[in-house]
Amino acid sequence: MTILQAVALGVIQGLTEFLPVSSSGHLVVFQNLLGLRQPELIFDVAVHLGTLAAVCIYFYSDITAIIMALGKWIQRPNRGSTSGPAPPEVRMAAMIAFGSVPTAIFGLAFHGIADILFSSLLLVGFMLMVTGIWMWFTRYKTGDGRDIRGLNAWRAVLIGIIQGVAVIPGISRSGATIAASLYLGLNRETAARYSFLLSIPAIAGAAILSLSETANSGSAQIPVILAGGLTAAAVGYAALSFLVYLVKKGHLHLFAPYCWILGGIILIAAW
Repeated sequence: MTILQAVALGVIQGLTEFLPVSSSGHLVVFQNLLGLRQPELIFDVAVHLGTLAAVCIYFYSDITAIIMALGKWIQRPNRGSTSGPAPPEVRMAAMIAFGSVPTAIFGLAFHGIADILFSSLLLVGFMLMVTGIWMWFTRYKTGDGRDIRGLNAWRAVLIGIIQGVAVIPGISRSGATIAASLYLGLNRETAARYSFLLSIPAIAGAAILSLSETANSGSAQIPVILAGGLTAAAVGYAALSFLVYLVKKGHLHLFAPYCWILGGIILIAAW
């Protein structure tokens, strides 16, 4: 892999990890176009860490507030029902934990057949069409809805399951989880915040899982790794900022036609 190819894949990863158009689906397509059947695992880790850095920087204040509130709540002498409901930040941490469990189960379950999933352009095309349909109907959701206090354990688990299924190339993790959050009654801002905070354990887990396999794999050159990782971080931050703005405006559905068009092209080309 050349530095130019690394930058190209970093741009694709950074854009599509957060924009609701499926990062895995785009990587499958561009790997085929660039003649890279399977990028080095260490490079895959680098671009995932790049997008992880982007979401952590963007939501730094939220993450800090959650950690501080969780620490104070744990130290409270009376945390039972008599002490009143937990603060919103503590509830957010609990919902992230509930949602992360099914995501981890699905991620581990699909990991063994990742090579099969990532080799099928037909699968990518079909799932992009599904992603477009899933997002299109968010246009009928108003800005009204619950904040994080309206998210309970079973809803969080359901969103976590949807995030886990998004390991299939062509299904957008961000699009699927934000749309699911909206369909389950969360307001737009909370849906976006929960979706991306929920992505932190998922992205970190994917990076750790890939990192555990790098010992027996070839190693990419350091300039290539840095180029891909830093590009993914910078582009990812910009894409994340843009998507949060669009979600708050109620424009998530605008990505649906792109998914349909790209999915249709891929299906025709791969048939």
